[in-house]
Amino acid sequence: MDKIDRKILALLQRDATMPVAEIGRKVGLSTTPCWRRIQKMEEEGVIRRRVAVLDPVKINVGVTVFVSVKTAEHNESWLRKFAATIEDFSEVVEFYRMSGDIDYLMRVVVPDIAAYDAFYKRLIAKIALSDVSSSFAMEQIKYTTALPLDFALVNDDDK
Repeated sequence: MDKIDRKILALLQRDATMPVAEIGRKVGLSTTPCWRRIQKMEEEGVIRRRVAVLDPVKINVGVTVFVSVKTAEHNESWLRKFAATIEDFSEVVEFYRMSGDIDYLMRVVVPDIAAYDAFYKRLIAKIALSDVSSSFAMEQIKYTTALPLDFALVNDDDK
């Protein structure tokens, strides 16, 4: 990866629908070399996929809940079962295994508290959890899907 690749990635993170010719023009490449770089980054898994970012309020999932989970089970088979269970819940948009006081953290999006309560009841019916703590987001201060590119490894000769 070099500085041009990082510039391409920055542009794609802002707008993945930007035409390749325009990306090339902005990074100083013609269309074909720019397209080749994008294809290479897709093949290498740097670009995992291109998606549309939706407005949660406009699709009626404007309530964000951060769900902390503690469990007494700390084995691979339980984790596989829990992960498979969570896969079936479209409300869970992020799911992490954590260090520290909590074992797992989920970001859940729902229309309202009643929908969260229904989600919670379905969740505990499917898997045993020691402790579940829910925090409702009052206001979203910052949200981005763009990853910082300052830390991306670059070719030594391009630093």
